[in-house]
Amino acid sequence: IETMSLTEAFGEFRTGKTQLCHTLCVTSQLPRSMGGGNGKVAYIDTEGTFRPERIRPIAERYGLDTNAALENIIVARAYTHEHQMTLLNMVAAKMVDDQFRLLIMDSITALFRVDFSGRGELAERQQKLAQMLSKLTKIAEEFNVAVLLTNQVVADPGAAAMFTADPKKPVGGHVLAHASTTRLYFRKGRGEQRICKIYDSPCLPESEAVCIVPKRKSECGVVNNVGCNFRLLMAQVFSISDEGIIDAKE
Repeated sequence: IETMSLTEAFGEFRTGKTQLCHTLCVTSQLPRSMGGGNGKVAYIDTEGTFRPERIRPIAERYGLDTNAALENIIVARAYTHEHQMTLLNMVAAKMVDDQFRLLIMDSITALFRVDFSGRGELAERQQKLAQMLSKLTKIAEEFNVAVLLTNQVVADPGAAAMFTADPKKPVGGHVLAHASTTRLYFRKGRGEQRICKIYDSPCLPESEAVCIVPKRKSECGVVNNVGCNFRLLMAQVFSISDEGIIDAKE
């Protein structure tokens, strides 16, 4: 993902957003010759979804020491939006001393939806959210790090009434849409398919990638045969396995 900018991955539950975060926690530590960032990772968890046991098999896949990979990830659990901002300031202070290459916030809007309710508090919520996004942008540019934000979605009753194919839209409104440089939309497909779409990007064309979620690790080899069925979509096929998000060819 691009450094010095904000990348947003939004979608409903169980679409692969957190799996992407766990995979990037490891790939960001790889040397640059292998496409990594050769740096540490800061992970602000607002939903309690970070799992160290997921990092170990991903690190083993890339030939990294599992204990060293975990030590290079600092994780902080946030419980309110004020706590979330405080942790963000603490992470910025850590970046002064250590070499970080990735900052993950999973997710950015969960606590805002809890702390602010109704239209009466919407303006205040958006203002606080804009302040946090401004802080994230400054951190990304000052320390040359990549920032990955996951985001939730909300059902749009108006869109459903108009028979829209997908009535779900990301939380955060225009404030978050304008702050994010690249937006990725994760959604469920048929059966165990997951689809990642480039929703908005200043330099990448709109395209999709189809993901197959195997029931067992041994089933990953089936993905190659399945991927041939999606060539008409002009999509690359990837897979979510015990070793994180991998290319279907593997």
